[in-house]
Amino acid sequence: MRKKGWCCFMKINPVYKQETKVSARSFRFPLVIFIFNCILALVALLDMYSMITQVKRTAEIQYSSFLSLYIFVATVEFTLLLFLVPAISAGTISGERERQTLDLMLTTSMSPTDIVLGKLLASLSTVLLLIVSSFPIIALVFIYGGVMVKDIALLLLCYGMTALLTGSIGIFCSSSFKKTTIATVVSYCLTAALVIGTVAVNHLASLLLRVTAVQGGRGSGNFFYLLLLNPASTFRTVLNSQIGSQAMLENFFPWLLYKPESLIIEHWFIAGLGVQFALSALFLRLAVEKVKPCKRMR
Repeated sequence: MRKKGWCCFMKINPVYKQETKVSARSFRFPLVIFIFNCILALVALLDMYSMITQVKRTAEIQYSSFLSLYIFVATVEFTLLLFLVPAISAGTISGERERQTLDLMLTTSMSPTDIVLGKLLASLSTVLLLIVSSFPIIALVFIYGGVMVKDIALLLLCYGMTALLTGSIGIFCSSSFKKTTIATVVSYCLTAALVIGTVAVNHLASLLLRVTAVQGGRGSGNFFYLLLLNPASTFRTVLNSQIGSQAMLENFFPWLLYKPESLIIEHWFIAGLGVQFALSALFLRLAVEKVKPCKRMR
């Protein structure tokens, strides 16, 4: 039974089926989708209104400003995913402990792997619906052109990997701590360490290399490869490949202009997805070990 395909696993996994039924019947599920899309729609409409007002005032149409709408909405959605996914996944297993139902689940024929993957898939299903439901708002840029369907597909792929990574972190923290509140806080800390911590390390390394005059004081050296762990770095690569470089970001972090020359840098998007997928698998493996009865008894 365990060697069947992934789709078959999703159909027969009782944890996944139960979690999706409960979430679909709850009032919180459509409320989260409604609030998520309301925030995106409000941001998009306000940005579009400001651009139309500028056109009326100057009588000039700058199509580059319409691409800024795409950047702004995509960035807001990416930020919302970073905040929502850990909150959704961090209470999955710890919630079972608080309700004292995890031990009952372990007495059934389900393995710890089935429980962890079922909880993860249920969380990702919610996030996937959020991403798909926001597609019409992102597609507003199609009215003015400049972005193709392939670009949107790459953006959605980046969103999916970000959700997988942050969801795996939330599952790991949920299996490591008994209280949902602690698991949520730690998952946010680990996510911040990947998103903000890797940037801070590169910035500090750049300052140190500049002081010691190594490599002419430019760049952050091999510390730059730490950004492969950062989903925001992959997200920035997608936007840069679609609409060009972001000079404002490079003004704040000048070491971004001095990347090491290697094959990984040339294929940064694929390498970043591979590293983040491997990191997600590591967190899930650790979560399975935490859920195993023998580990918990120790």
